[in-house]
Amino acid sequence: MEKILLGILFLSECLVLSTCLVRRYHFVGQTLTWTEAQKYCREKHTDLATMQNDGEQNQLMNTLSSAGSSSDVWIGLRHEVDWKWSDGFSGTGADYTDWISGYPSFYSCRYFCVFMIKSSSSSSSWGDSNCQSRQPFLCYRGSQQNPEYVFVNQAMTWSSAQSYCRENFIDLAIMRNDAEREAALREIPDAYGVWMGLYRDPTFNWSDGSSFLFENWEPATNPLNSMRVICGVSSSSSGKWKFLSCETSLPFVCYSYDTPVVKKTVVKVKVKVDGSVDLNDPAVQEQLLKQVQDKLKEDGVDGVTLKWKKQKDGEVFHKEDEL
Repeated sequence: MEKILLGILFLSECLVLSTCLVRRYHFVGQTLTWTEAQKYCREKHTDLATMQNDGEQNQLMNTLSSAGSSSDVWIGLRHEVDWKWSDGFSGTGADYTDWISGYPSFYSCRYFCVFMIKSSSSSSSWGDSNCQSRQPFLCYRGSQQNPEYVFVNQAMTWSSAQSYCRENFIDLAIMRNDAEREAALREIPDAYGVWMGLYRDPTFNWSDGSSFLFENWEPATNPLNSMRVICGVSSSSSGKWKFLSCETSLPFVCYSYDTPVVKKTVVKVKVKVDGSVDLNDPAVQEQLLKQVQDKLKEDGVDGVTLKWKKQKDGEVFHKEDEL
C-alpha cells in the first residue's frame, strides 16, 4: 500500500480488511404476487433475489436449473413509472396522454423519453423511445397556459433538444388536452416523429435497498399500460430480466447469506504528518480511512470493510521510535 504523505513525522497504524458476504439463492415454487413474495423472503431468508454481477447471475441460473424451474420467477427488482414534463408542469392536465396502440413499450427497459408522430393512419400520436436516439423536436414558446409550438428540424438526442428549447424558446413541448395536441400536430410535417417534453427517470430499485450496479435485460417490450409500479422477473431459461404487473402470481427466488468465512489482513502503514495533525483524532482517522478506501477502488479492489485496529494502550497511532 502506498504511503500517504502529509507531513514530516513518521507514525504507524494497522487496518483490518474483511471480505464481503456471499449470497445463496433459494427457489420457492409457491406462486405469489411480488409483494407477497417479498414478505415471504424477508420472513424466511433475507429478501427477494438481488444480483450485482455475472457471478451472482450464474448462481441464480444454477439454482433455477437445479429446481427444474421453467417459468418466469420474481426477483427483487422494482421500477416506479413516474411520467414528468420537462418544464416541471404538474397542474390540471399534466396526466393527459395520447399513446399509440402498444405504447409505451419500454423496449429492453431503455425507453424513457416520449416522441409524437404525425400519421394519417392513427388518431393517437405518442410513443416512448431511447432518449439517446436522434430526431427532430417540438419546442414551445409563450407560456404554459398558452403554449405556441415550434418545430425544429434538427436531429438531436432528447437532452440536447431540451437544452436547445430552453436556450431559444421556453422548453420542449407540453400538451394538456386534445386541443393542444392538435395544435402541436399542425406544426409537424407528415410522417415525422419528434421529441416532446414528456419523460421519466431511468431509475431501478432492488427490494433490499442495494445499489443498481448490474443489468441483464431481455430484448423485448415491457408494456406499461397505466401501471405506476412494475416488478422484475427473470426467465428460468435465458436468465434475462423484464417487468410485469406486480399483481401477477409467480414462483420466486429469495436470497440469504452464507455463513461468512472472514479473511482478515493486518496492514501496517507509515504516515507522514506535520505537528498540527492529531492522528488519534476520530475525525482524522475517518478521513484517512476514506482515502484508503478510494485508493483501493482505483486499484480495482472493492467489497472490503476497513477499520482501525487499536493497540494495547487504546491508541491507533504511535511514533515509529516508540514501537
